[in-house]
Amino acid sequence: MISQIYYSESPLWHEKIGVIHALLERVRISEERSADVLQLRKLYRILSIHASTAIEGNNLTLGQVTDVINGRQVWGPPKDIKEVQNAWQAYNELGHYNPWSVADLLKAHGLMTAALIGESGVFRSVDVAVVSSDGKVLHRGAAPEAVPDLVAQLLDWGHSSKAHPLIKSSAVHFMLEHIHPFIDGNGRIGRLWQTLILSKWNPLFAWMPVETMVHNNQALYYKALQDSYDNGIDCRPFIDFMLGAVENSLYKYVDIATETAVKEQGVGVNVGVNVGVKADIIDKLREQPTLSAKELATLLKRSTRTIERHIRELREQGILVRVGSDKTGYWQIKDSETDE
Repeated sequence: MISQIYYSESPLWHEKIGVIHALLERVRISEERSADVLQLRKLYRILSIHASTAIEGNNLTLGQVTDVINGRQVWGPPKDIKEVQNAWQAYNELGHYNPWSVADLLKAHGLMTAALIGESGVFRSVDVAVVSSDGKVLHRGAAPEAVPDLVAQLLDWGHSSKAHPLIKSSAVHFMLEHIHPFIDGNGRIGRLWQTLILSKWNPLFAWMPVETMVHNNQALYYKALQDSYDNGIDCRPFIDFMLGAVENSLYKYVDIATETAVKEQGVGVNVGVNVGVKADIIDKLREQPTLSAKELATLLKRSTRTIERHIRELREQGILVRVGSDKTGYWQIKDSETDE
C-alpha cells in the first residue's frame, strides 16, 4: 500500500495558482473575441494529441497529425497513424469520463491503445520497469497483483481530497506514472487524466495544450518525475513543473486565440506554420539580430515577459540560438518551421 501523503506543499504554489486563475479569465475573454471558437478548440486538441504521442516516440509531424485527424491519406508508420487516431477518439470522450472511476480509466486506456497492444483496456499482468537509454533501471512499476488496489486507492484519494484541482491533478498524474498500471500507454493516460481532472474543475482545460508545453520541455518533465523520488515519494518537484506547464499553456492559448481573430479579415488558422508572435520575433531578429527582449517587446507592443517566454520556447525548439554573451552577443535563426 502506498502512503496517501503524496507530496509536501510549497509556499510558492498559492502564487502560481493565483496567476493561473487570472490567466483563465484572459482565456475566456480571448475565446469570446476569437473568430471561430470551434476551429480554435480543434487546433488546441490537435496540438495536444501531437505533443502527447510525440513524447512517447511517435514520429508524425504536426501537419501529418492534422491530416490524419481530418481523414486525409498520410504516408507514415501504421502504428504512429493508429496512435493518433486512437488518441483523437480518447480525447473526444473527455466529457463522458468520471475521473474517479477505475472503469472509465480502463475504458480510456482501451481507446488509446486499441489494436496496438495485447493488454488494451486492462491492467497489466507482468512486471514492468522504466529503463534509460543506457540500460539503467530508473523505476520499477508496482507488482501487477497490487495494481488494481493501488489505482482504486489513488482515485479514491483524488475524489475525497480537498487539495486544489491543479495540485490534485498533478499528484494523480505522477502517481499513475509511479504505479505504471498498464503494459504500455501509461504516459499518455497520465496526461489525459490530468487534463480530465482539470476539465471537471474548469471546462476550458478540455482544450488546453498542456501536453505541448510538456513536449517542449520533455527533458525537464522526466527530470521532475525522477526528482520526485529523491526523498521517498514526494511529487512536489513534479507538481512544480506541471504548474509551470499549465501556466505556459494558458499563455499559448491566449496568444493563438488572439492570432485567430485576424480570420475576420480573411486570414485563416494556419496549423503547423510559423505565425503570430514567434513569427514576428523571428522577422525582427532577421533584420536586427542584436535586439534584446525588452527592445522586441517595445517594437511588437507586447510585454517583456511574453517576449521572453516566446524566445525561451524558440530556443527549446532549436529555432533560436544565442551566439556570444547576453550583453554583446546576437541571435542566430535556424531555418526550420515552428510547430505553432
